[in-house]
Amino acid sequence: MTETTIDVGTLRAWLDRGRPVTVLDIRRPDERAEWSIPGSLHVDAYEALKTHDPDALRHVDLPMDVPVVTVCGAGKTSAIAAEQLRGRGVQALSLTGGMKAWSLAWNSAEVPIPRSEARVIQARRTGKGCLSYLIGAHGTATVIDAALDPQVYLEVAQACGWTITQVMDTHVHADHLSRSRMLAALTGATLYLPDQRRVSYPFTAIRDQDVLTIGASGRTQHGRTQGSPLLTGLHTPGHTLESTCYLLDDRVLFTGDTLFLAGVGRPDLDASSEEARARAHALYHSLQRLLDLPPETLILPGHTSTPIAFDHVPLSATLAAVRTQISALQMPEHTFVETILSRIPPTPPNYHRIVELNETGTLPDGDPADLEAGANRCAVA
Repeated sequence: MTETTIDVGTLRAWLDRGRPVTVLDIRRPDERAEWSIPGSLHVDAYEALKTHDPDALRHVDLPMDVPVVTVCGAGKTSAIAAEQLRGRGVQALSLTGGMKAWSLAWNSAEVPIPRSEARVIQARRTGKGCLSYLIGAHGTATVIDAALDPQVYLEVAQACGWTITQVMDTHVHADHLSRSRMLAALTGATLYLPDQRRVSYPFTAIRDQDVLTIGASGRTQHGRTQGSPLLTGLHTPGHTLESTCYLLDDRVLFTGDTLFLAGVGRPDLDASSEEARARAHALYHSLQRLLDLPPETLILPGHTSTPIAFDHVPLSATLAAVRTQISALQMPEHTFVETILSRIPPTPPNYHRIVELNETGTLPDGDPADLEAGANRCAVA
């Protein structure tokens, strides 16, 4: 029997291995603009396909020698597209679950860290733009901002010969469900969160200038295990009041949603207009603190707003490059605050419910993608 559909796991594996495939996105242009599969082609055929117009894809030129995967929002209209293409002799498959299912697809890239005992793997939720990290040394690993199924981190850690012993978040997230508590419970790892009273479950608090050792258990106060990398907490309120960045060996900065490669964290979520203004001022001072770090400091953010290619190239930049890229970082405080507040993007869908679940450390009944689907909107460009 000829296959007519393909699941997200299989398509993800094809793209990750570089297998030839054409992904054809048939959604409306506004939906495509929000988020898409990296490298996909687009044809505005959704309305025509819904009416079963036999000419909806007549003029689309597609290869006959490689599979074509059709994509829509939930996998129904793309099935019509695939059927029409198969009628032309094209090897067409419809992506089961569509872009909603693609929300959980991922890829990874290793981040080169010269002169360090640590290895860093960037785990990227390609459809959602979430970036999380595994930092490994001496057989153990620390995970920052787990946003994928915990099994993903276990598989990556196992492939590197690591045991996950520490799990941490940079803040209480509003655009995706944190998997950190689940990952810590599954592995027996210590769960660290920035010091705050928002969450209602047990955790070990990270305060400003607290230091964790990678590759050895627990905190360090008067030294370190020989050769073990150190991770220092830097309290950077603004996006949220508890937001904390983590500095690895004074050379790599995991910035969460405080600083991105082309923008800064939005200060308005779950805040009144007065609170958002106060947070914007706090964000300015937090960013100035980060800008005092050496210009060669490598910035590893918690999100990106564009689809993440299956190229195994890490999303990173030096602090000097980021400073040049983001004009707001050159502004005086008053101008920065007014500019940021005037550029606030639309709020993430379902963020109140997502925040509530992250504060209780639980996942919803049913498919988490029902809450999480859509592009990342935590940045102000």
